[in-house]
Amino acid sequence: MPDLEPDEFRRLGRQLVDWVAQYRTSLPSLPVQPNVSPGSVRAQLPRELPEQPAGALGDDLVALLNDVVVPSSLHWQHPGFFGYFPANASLLSLLGDIASGGIGAQGMLWSSSPAGTELEQVLLDGLADALGLGSEFTFAGGGGGSLQDSASSASLVVLLAALQRSNPGWREHGVDGTETVYVTAETHSSLAKAVRVAGLGARALRIVPFAHGTLAMSADALTGMLAKDAAAGKTPVMVCPTVGTTGTGAVDPVRDIAVAAREHDAWVHVDAAWAGVAALCPEFRWLLDGVDLADSFCTDAHKWLYTAFDASFLWVRDARALPAALSITPEYLRNAATDSGEVIDYRDWQLPLGRRMRALKIWSVLHGAGLQGLRESIRGHVAMAGALASRIDDEPGFALATLPSLALVCLHLVDRDDHPDDAATRAAMEAVNAEGHSFLTHTSVNGHIAIRVAVGSPTTLPDHIDTLWESLRNAARHSGV
Repeated sequence: MPDLEPDEFRRLGRQLVDWVAQYRTSLPSLPVQPNVSPGSVRAQLPRELPEQPAGALGDDLVALLNDVVVPSSLHWQHPGFFGYFPANASLLSLLGDIASGGIGAQGMLWSSSPAGTELEQVLLDGLADALGLGSEFTFAGGGGGSLQDSASSASLVVLLAALQRSNPGWREHGVDGTETVYVTAETHSSLAKAVRVAGLGARALRIVPFAHGTLAMSADALTGMLAKDAAAGKTPVMVCPTVGTTGTGAVDPVRDIAVAAREHDAWVHVDAAWAGVAALCPEFRWLLDGVDLADSFCTDAHKWLYTAFDASFLWVRDARALPAALSITPEYLRNAATDSGEVIDYRDWQLPLGRRMRALKIWSVLHGAGLQGLRESIRGHVAMAGALASRIDDEPGFALATLPSLALVCLHLVDRDDHPDDAATRAAMEAVNAEGHSFLTHTSVNGHIAIRVAVGSPTTLPDHIDTLWESLRNAARHSGV
């Protein structure tokens, strides 16, 4: 198959870069949520694949984007996107992504990508320091970091490492049915999936109650559950405290949890997928209190650190832990560098064998924005969320569903007795989404629907918060609240 000549690639690349720039410029004028129905995209696409190459590939691709993809997409980069959590594919990160794809390295081994491997090591060590994780999570300190595709994958690989540590015969004989893993009802569903994929079964998952009056894990309840399970012959394998839960942004007491887990040698994995990067700001460093006692820590670059999906940071205290659980070395992967023991082969730190050079897009963001720029952006988002929370507090017919967490605000519409009104809350969310300028998602708090407002887009300004707030107030008036 003939590939593009470099000059033709340059011409088409310019055309596509121009399209991306124009798309980003036009985002504020587009409805955030598309008006589509299941099957409507398929109906616009030809059923048969082309036998011959396109005569005008660039024009055909742009036409597909303009006519089909853009009108049928939920626009995650829109300044009015407040749903889920941010997924910030900054243009800075796209530059690194282009370079990574252009090089096309397969970074399974140090020897297959020396530059990619060592660039990743340097970046992860530097970020460990910038976040305040401590030297024990750096390669020089005996630990180290890697770039996973997601926090979900990070949870699974550390669970496998925890199984190996709790039962060194696990690699040969598998699980024995005594293993237990501890989470809360607010913990991300990826932990329940990891337990399932690891073959532990749902019976292994323990749901720890919340501390009174909070949505955070009770360390006292955990202590009791661990002791009860151990007395019954169970093996506590892993405890997962969360720093910034997906539903409400709750922060579990990591230090107290880690102390309780250590009594049973249970692995402590801190899932800070969304909130962890806020620790770049010294005033938010409290988020990581107790992480010095944890075995692993994860936070996403592709949420609040402006990096195009996928890129998730995972640090471990013991650099030997993941290879001990995951390494399998057939003859065709053997090489002098690996045998020397002087290099990191990242294939042993993840589930897939292959990996791409994610470090380049992280480098591009860090060097393009600087730590100072990233801190300023995080602080701006937290300030906008705080201003919105104050409005909610002062407005009759509205109430905060729980205390704001950094840049996440959860709210109810309430009736005349200040009780949550689920029907009015849902109707208000749907009305705002239908207007097109903002997009919201929901969660459940104490059995009631709550609207989540997650502020995090690089282009979101106070004016966008104003527009959202006025739409919520109008929706409340129309609902009779």
